Amino acid sequence: MKIFQVDAFSQNVFKGNPAAVVPLKNWPDDTILQQIAAENNLSETAFFSEFKDGSYKLRWFTPETEVDLCGHATLASAHILFERLSYNKPEISFHTKSGKLTVIKRDGMYIMDFPSNPPKPIPVPKLLPEAIGIIPIYTGVNIDMLVLLQSETDVREIKPDMILLKRMEVRGVIITAPADEPEIDFVSRFFAPAVGVPEDPVTGSAHTVLTPFWAKRLGKNRLIARQLSQRGGELICIQKEERVEIGGNAVTYMAGELTI
Repeated sequence: MKIFQVDAFSQNVFKGNPAAVVPLKNWPDDTILQQIAAENNLSETAFFSEFKDGSYKLRWFTPETEVDLCGHATLASAHILFERLSYNKPEISFHTKSGKLTVIKRDGMYIMDFPSNPPKPIPVPKLLPEAIGIIPIYTGVNIDMLVLLQSETDVREIKPDMILLKRMEVRGVIITAPADEPEIDFVSRFFAPAVGVPEDPVTGSAHTVLTPFWAKRLGKNRLIARQLSQRGGELICIQKEERVEIGGNAVTYMAGELTI
């Protein structure tokens, strides 16, 4: 099988979020898919195959489990279709566990159309202040737990206790705050030890929660976001009623074959 590695949400290799992409003609057993993802040992491996109508089935696996939604591996898959597999239509449709997702190329970047997942306020979980070493301003939950802190410095300097975070009854924990730089609206980090991803470099799906939260808080629908992982990455986020557009760049780091 062909395999590619793509750095998503970046214009340069060694930045953004790396994802493996495996185009399929036939689907192997789920056990094989999980073993391939574990062997790749990236936060996400995407597998896709083409339907007769030209749309695609898309699934995502962490090293430990299949997930319902992954933004950066969706962007990586679209990048491979457009840049390596001669896809020549203006829009790609993916059928996933989160429904139909589309990706288009616009203004030199890939724009993904995802469901909007605004967080619902919840009391601060008992373990959370100990897990992150600070008392949050706000906590909410949807796909992931969203934790609002006072400053970018707080987000940047957090050294969370992964064992305690793993006990949170959510897929992952998003830490966010207003950005210091005027051209950036908000910053974040994302931790998901429960699914085998201690810290994700740049997380598209987390921005389906962050975008409606910050759009309402800042009173604007177009936002520039930065994820403050070691690799780092920037995203364009647009709130559109019950949908979110998330845009970014991607670059191919590796192309090869896997043999099983």
